[in-house]
Amino acid sequence: MSEDFPWLSGREGGKVAAIDCGTNSIRLLIGHMEAGSFVDDLRTMEIVRLGEGVDRTGRLSEAAIARTAKQAKEYARICRDAGVNRLRFVATSASRDAQNRDDFRAAIKNAVGIEPEVVEGSEEAALSFNGAVSSLPEAENPVMVIDIGGGSTEFVAGSAEDGLLGAVSMNMGSVRVTEKFPQIATANPDTSAAAAWIDSLIDEAATVVPFSGVNSLVGVAGTVTTITCHALGLDKWDPEAVHASHFSLEQMIASCDYMINASVDELARLPYMPAGREDVISGGALIWRQIVCRAATDNPKLRGNWVSEHDILDGIALSII
Repeated sequence: MSEDFPWLSGREGGKVAAIDCGTNSIRLLIGHMEAGSFVDDLRTMEIVRLGEGVDRTGRLSEAAIARTAKQAKEYARICRDAGVNRLRFVATSASRDAQNRDDFRAAIKNAVGIEPEVVEGSEEAALSFNGAVSSLPEAENPVMVIDIGGGSTEFVAGSAEDGLLGAVSMNMGSVRVTEKFPQIATANPDTSAAAAWIDSLIDEAATVVPFSGVNSLVGVAGTVTTITCHALGLDKWDPEAVHASHFSLEQMIASCDYMINASVDELARLPYMPAGREDVISGGALIWRQIVCRAATDNPKLRGNWVSEHDILDGIALSII
C-alpha cells in the first residue's frame, strides 16, 4: 500500500500535497518549504461537479462520485511521481451535507490511500483565511476573507495581531444558487428572488462576522478570480496578474453584472473561463456582488476589494508543514 501511496509511510520533510474537493471542482497543490516560505511546484484544477443535484436530492450521485474518484486517482499518480511525502485531502460543502458521504469517503480512500477529511464550515473558513492572507500583506487589517465555492460561502474575519475574529459558513454557492434559481443561467435574468435569498443568508452571516469591523475585503477561489480576469481585461488566465489585484466597488460590480447578464454561450467563449464553470458563474457572481455591496453599505470606510489567488488549498498545505 505504501508503495502506491508513499505518503502513508509518514516521512517528514520534502514535498507536501493538498487536495481540496468542493462542490464543483477538485484541486491539487504540491509544494515545499524554501528559505522559510512555501514554494509551489504544481497547482492544478479540474471541474468534476461532485455536488451536482445534491441540494435537491440530499445525496451524491454515483456518476459524480465516480468522476471525482477518477480525478483523485490521477492526482495520486501525480503526487507519487513528484515524490510527495505528506498529503492532506479535504472535502467541503457537498460531501459535508450528503446523506451518502460514506460512499464518497470509501471511493476516495481507494483512489488515494487516505480518507478525505470532511471538514466543518468553521475549519473550512479558517483554512481559507490562512491561505488567503499568507501572501497578501497589502490588505489592511482587520481583513474579511470571502470564499465562494460551489455549495457554500465562507466568511472569516481576522487580523495579523489578533488572529481570527469570527468565521461562518453559509450554504450558498455558485452551483447551489444556480440549481435553486435556474433562471440565473439565462441571459439578462430577473435576479430579484435569488438576490433576496442571498441577502437573507448574508444577514445571517453578518451576525457572526460583522462587516462594519473590517478594513479590507478579500475575495478568493474560482468565482472571484474568474470575475477578476474580466475586471482586468485579460485575454487569458493569468494568476500573477489576478493575485493581489485591487478594485473599487464600482469596478467589481460592473464585472459581476457582466457575468450575471451574459449568456452561457458567451461566457463559455471567454478565454479565461474554465470548462464547466460557464453555467454556474452567474450564480457565483450574484453572490459576490451582493456581498461587495453589503460590505460597502455597512462600512463606508472600507478600503476596497482585494483578490487573492491563494485560498483554502494553500491553507491545507500550510497546515501540514
